[in-house]
Amino acid sequence: MLFYNSKLKILARNLRKNMTEEERALWFGYLRTCKARFLRQKVIGNYIVDFYSPKNKLVIELDGGQHYEDEAKLKDNKRDKYLESLGLIVLRYTNVDVNKNFEGVCADIERYL
Repeated sequence: MLFYNSKLKILARNLRKNMTEEERALWFGYLRTCKARFLRQKVIGNYIVDFYSPKNKLVIELDGGQHYEDEAKLKDNKRDKYLESLGLIVLRYTNVDVNKNFEGVCADIERYL
């Protein structure tokens, strides 16, 4: 079982209720009915990941424009290293990927499953 910061539980619940347009598209258009079971806005350690498949040890992150800034890139790198240290695979896609190449994003996820 993975460690999680219980203080983030309420925030994760709020994020599930207020998904971004791209998160909704990926969830309702693919992940919700995919062969692998995914959880939305899952707390892992001191982080909340967008989507998590426990059986496949797969984390999917969707990155908006704020992730392109240098400080955000460093934080994302630190987060990915932590998640990978737990034996998880982290796949990152931009919101542009989801909006302009939805089928390609789904096919890429499918390759990991």
